[in-house]
Amino acid sequence: QVQLVESGGGLVQAGGSLRLSCAASESIFSINRMAWYRQAPGKQRELVAHRTNDGLSNYAGSVKGRFTISRDNAKNTVYLQMNSLKPEDTAVYYCNAAFTSGSFRSYWGQGTQVTVSS
Repeated sequence: QVQLVESGGGLVQAGGSLRLSCAASESIFSINRMAWYRQAPGKQRELVAHRTNDGLSNYAGSVKGRFTISRDNAKNTVYLQMNSLKPEDTAVYYCNAAFTSGSFRSYWGQGTQVTVSS
């Protein structure tokens, strides 16, 4: 059981930046995919970005060029650097850890609120 704790959310003005952190309870070296999702009020949870343990990253079109996902295996932490924030980025952001080889396992953090004011 991997426990994930997000931090770094808050209130920021449009155009500002935030960096989210996701600390894992164990080594993330062997976790195939670390990802950030978000869920805005009344909307489905959507994938924001993910990064595999072999260095591949992928981003939702709406955040490409503004957000950067990175993982620090030594600190068992994944980050989401968010720049040029827009009001439509307002959501609860969730960290996800997925083992995709062998038996699939997926774990979620409790989420952190990001609010972007116009």
